Amino acid sequence: MEYTPEDLTSRERYKVLTGFVLPRPIAWVTTIGPTGVVNAAPFSFFNVFCEDPPLCMFAANPRPDGRVKDTVVNIQRTGEFVVNLADEPLARAMHDSSGDFPPEIGEPDYLGLKLAPSTKVAVPRLADAPWAMECKIWKTIDVNGNRQLIMGEGIHFHIRDELWDAASMRVNMDRYHPVGRMFADRYCRTDDRIVFPPAEGAPAA
Repeated sequence: MEYTPEDLTSRERYKVLTGFVLPRPIAWVTTIGPTGVVNAAPFSFFNVFCEDPPLCMFAANPRPDGRVKDTVVNIQRTGEFVVNLADEPLARAMHDSSGDFPPEIGEPDYLGLKLAPSTKVAVPRLADAPWAMECKIWKTIDVNGNRQLIMGEGIHFHIRDELWDAASMRVNMDRYHPVGRMFADRYCRTDDRIVFPPAEGAPAA
């Protein structure tokens, strides 16, 4: 089976990409609106791309009716956001926060999610997230005039204490249970893991 992107509709291209690029990490992005309402929305066209400086990027498509999403509006206004990651206990709330909430309804408040103040940005983080990164806008890229690639520079990290060994600078993988996005409303657990020895000639991590 072969396709040329131009021969597919936008929705069909989306299905091809999201059906095979699996699993995808999920940025659960918190932003703050002009009246102080805290928005939390998940984005699975997301990853981190650099450590010096720490850069992440996520893609924000418009709503089905063409309106710009609250996350984008808030980031354009403040230049700040927080990327929170979800683990298994938070997975359902993360999924439910993807609903079409009006701007005056904050997903954390509606879903009973606890917030905590950030250190270097005004946007709160999700208090129970296993990991969160406070971000300032690094660059935005307009795509076709109707969607945005938002690149953020991480300026502060928050890690749940029991997940991190500060001496070795390693995550305690037996305690960390993140979820990944598959396609449609399907997600995956990440507990079934494979460990390979270092490749021949490669230094140990």
